[in-house]
Amino acid sequence: MIRLRPLLAALPAASLAACSMVPRYDQPAAPVPPALPQGPAYPALAAGETRVDTIGWQAFFTDSRLQQVIALALAQNRDLRATVARVEQARAQYRIQRAGQLPTITASAGASATHGTSTSGQVNTASTGTTEIYSASGSVSSFELDLFGRKAALSQAAFETYLSSDEGRKSAQIALVAETATAWLTHAATADALSVARETLRSREQTLSVSGKREREGIGTALEVAQAQTQVDTARADVADYTTSLAQAKNALDLLAGAPVPVNLLPETLGAGDQLRLSLPVGLDSTVLLRRPDVLSAEHTLKAANADVGAARAALFPSISLTGLLGLASDSLSGLFDGGLFRWSASGTAAQTIFDGGAKAASLAGAKATRTAAVATYEGAIQSAFRDVADALARRGTIEAKLAAEQSLADNAAKAARISQSRFSAGIASYLEPLDAQRTAYSARQALVAARLQRATNMVTLYRVLGGGLTP
Repeated sequence: MIRLRPLLAALPAASLAACSMVPRYDQPAAPVPPALPQGPAYPALAAGETRVDTIGWQAFFTDSRLQQVIALALAQNRDLRATVARVEQARAQYRIQRAGQLPTITASAGASATHGTSTSGQVNTASTGTTEIYSASGSVSSFELDLFGRKAALSQAAFETYLSSDEGRKSAQIALVAETATAWLTHAATADALSVARETLRSREQTLSVSGKREREGIGTALEVAQAQTQVDTARADVADYTTSLAQAKNALDLLAGAPVPVNLLPETLGAGDQLRLSLPVGLDSTVLLRRPDVLSAEHTLKAANADVGAARAALFPSISLTGLLGLASDSLSGLFDGGLFRWSASGTAAQTIFDGGAKAASLAGAKATRTAAVATYEGAIQSAFRDVADALARRGTIEAKLAAEQSLADNAAKAARISQSRFSAGIASYLEPLDAQRTAYSARQALVAARLQRATNMVTLYRVLGGGLTP
């Protein structure tokens, strides 16, 4: 028994010290320019460290109601819950795979009793009694020595798969924060658009009333009344559409939050869009993209595929399995563990595939092809991340100019509508002049609301694509 203990202790060590067939991992070069894009469409960027991912979403989104809605979504969104569960599944699979590197040892104990009569042949005497047998044993059942690192490679692949799924969870959380904020801001902008439509409807109803009065007094015409009525009908249709859009925006927000959002947490107006920060510390270095969770997830998937190549290589070599049994037996329970009763046995087998029709070679070729695909996917993730940031920066670089133009357009359109209305009331202009001016003013106000929403959602997008939204 003393000699056997070192042998049993050496089995896991021999397995863990096996040679590795996993190819050396070299991180692929990023297939994007070293600096983020610059030019007429982009804001001026200064060199320096960009750590948007360290800005918590509670610091980025400054409105307390929006903060509460995001917290509600993170706690109750079903898609995020499913993603977290898949991470736990991947971690369990890794633990199962890692456990396969160690032997499975089972223990058993037994007892039996036999009652009967025995006869001595010489003296023709009989005796009656009970024979008792007690036993205890332990066994190692077909443990494969991992001399060529197949099990270690599979365990490494499972671990990288787990890390990939965890990065996927982080990416899902960032996306959920951004989507929830965008839905909340969209609800606010839709409320503003509905307010503009209702104000316009009231104004046009007043104009219709005045036109009807002018016709009855012989000053106006039936054409003016009909034109005023069309404007009222258009405004009524817009009010109906925006009312529907507001309800749908609330439904979208409820789905993201995982529960009905309380009315006191809903925004009444977008206003100037000051519910979030309007600037972020964006630097020139494009390597910031390598920290994005989706890029890291793709890299871990690539590492898992690389480990699978090692496992496929190791499968080409012989497999060595060991089995062992040790135990004790005695006719009395008190003497079960006395010296001299110990018994053990051990055996080993080596197996090598002679012919499999090329299955193992094909498996290795498939693993290499999977790794090649994973490299392309990883590089594609970096390129997609670069484009996401570039697109957000391009919009960020021009949004202030657009917003200023929309504000000026809305102000001057309102002024033109007032002047044309005065000219019509004074009999200087026909009704077509204020009619056209009112249409322009209404469209300009709605465009201003849309531009404000675009500026706010662009900041949310820039925050997301730079990796923000993971920490509170």
